[in-house]
Amino acid sequence: MNPAENKILRIGTRGSKLALAQANLVKDMLAGHGVKTEIEIIKTTGDAVTDRPLHLVQGFGVFVREIDDRMLAGDIDIAVHSMKDVPTERPPELTIAAVLKRDSPHDFLLSNEGTKLKDMPKGAVIGTTSLRRRSQILRFRQDLTVKELRGNIDTRLRKLKDGEYDGIFLAEAGLERMKWELPGERLSPDDFVPSANQGTVVIVTQKGSRAEEAVKVLDDKKTRMETEIERIIIGLLGGGCLVPIGAFASTEGDRIHVRTEVLSVDGKRHVKIDEFINPAEYQKEARRIGNELNLEGGGALVDEAVEKFASKRG
Repeated sequence: MNPAENKILRIGTRGSKLALAQANLVKDMLAGHGVKTEIEIIKTTGDAVTDRPLHLVQGFGVFVREIDDRMLAGDIDIAVHSMKDVPTERPPELTIAAVLKRDSPHDFLLSNEGTKLKDMPKGAVIGTTSLRRRSQILRFRQDLTVKELRGNIDTRLRKLKDGEYDGIFLAEAGLERMKWELPGERLSPDDFVPSANQGTVVIVTQKGSRAEEAVKVLDDKKTRMETEIERIIIGLLGGGCLVPIGAFASTEGDRIHVRTEVLSVDGKRHVKIDEFINPAEYQKEARRIGNELNLEGGGALVDEAVEKFASKRG
């Protein structure tokens, strides 16, 4: 029996252009498998609070919590998220039912003149809302000025055009999903280890539900394995969005290349692991890497960042 037979499944999503593009992508993919859906926009804390950086907004999962609540209440059947927004600790009733094939995991620098980061003038203003990117930029060039950048993707591009910033950092995957070809620089993951799960869209449902069965056909096993490695590592380190931390796993031949690092907020210190692991033991290896990163000083940097920001949240 068709798992979605006689029912239109309700997709919950944020209302930004990028979130809607992702939700419509899932809607179209499911339609190709005979599953009918409709989209419902849900406003989240992360959308409502725009007067301060995300790491100073109280609680975890600021782009996810309200959507989880609506699903637990039975108001929606499917939730579509950027996977990097989904906390590693989840309500037990919910499951990651499908992980879509990953788009670009890389960070991307946009500038009005197409200037590369290494060629930016001293004191140039770079915009980002990410603590990880802020620390990595300052490690790369301490002479740059990093300024908070909030707002949807249109707002960010307007601020760049208006000269508020000399360059802005975005996830390349977002530009791809919006089908925007803009001049800029893709940043190497060797210098800018991406956020865990960056470039990945995930579908959440209630465990054992008809919706879970319906969306399984969209699951990409390779991406699921890579993103699980990243989530295991950051889950062991903890700290959530309060910590400048990157984790990136990519399959290369018969091995998985894992890059992961924790940085100090000012970018002057970091602990990094860069190695290849055996896919057959990826969970065990991910736990080992997470524990090694912690023992080699990553845990101390996590504690330092949490202590710095936790008291300022509200």
